[in-house]
Amino acid sequence: MSEIAIIQAFEGMPDERRKQGTRHSLPLCLALFTLAVAAGNQGFLAMGDWLKYHEGELKELFWVKSLPSYSAIRRVLLGVDYQDYARRLSRFFGIFPEKGQTISLDGKTLKGSYVVQDNNPNSEPHPAIVLVTAYVVETGLILPPRQVEVGSDEITALPELIENLAVEGVVFAFDSMNTQKKQLIRL
Repeated sequence: MSEIAIIQAFEGMPDERRKQGTRHSLPLCLALFTLAVAAGNQGFLAMGDWLKYHEGELKELFWVKSLPSYSAIRRVLLGVDYQDYARRLSRFFGIFPEKGQTISLDGKTLKGSYVVQDNNPNSEPHPAIVLVTAYVVETGLILPPRQVEVGSDEITALPELIENLAVEGVVFAFDSMNTQKKQLIRL
């Protein structure tokens, strides 16, 4: 395989797949996923069509004999630590806050991430997944999201996120939920 920078960005990530039957490397699958999404593909079927359409170019670019199917990429994504993926992607694209930029912070509950069914023996009830995201307004790019601990909320997760992003001259913007008097952050 070639020494393409996007492949190197994902080198060393833990691969949760069984080694038996694994035909394509984790970095290749993540690179193809990233490129497909960046090309505007929404959903795995669209990604599969994109891979087929550009198969010859992608094989030549990555120096491989075959490409993974969209279902193989989907299986890879099921075992990936998304925060590690997001950090590596931010580093690859050089997404870091700079002096004079505005970072908008907001918490969101992932749609459908909770299960409240008591009558389904195959599904354990669990709380929703809440993420706090940081959006660099000037570039239109999102920094790696931070998952909020179970039983907590975005207000308690913001101080650590701000400390990690704080650069002199950076302006932080919040929604009204994060401007509560007792929760004001002092840096």
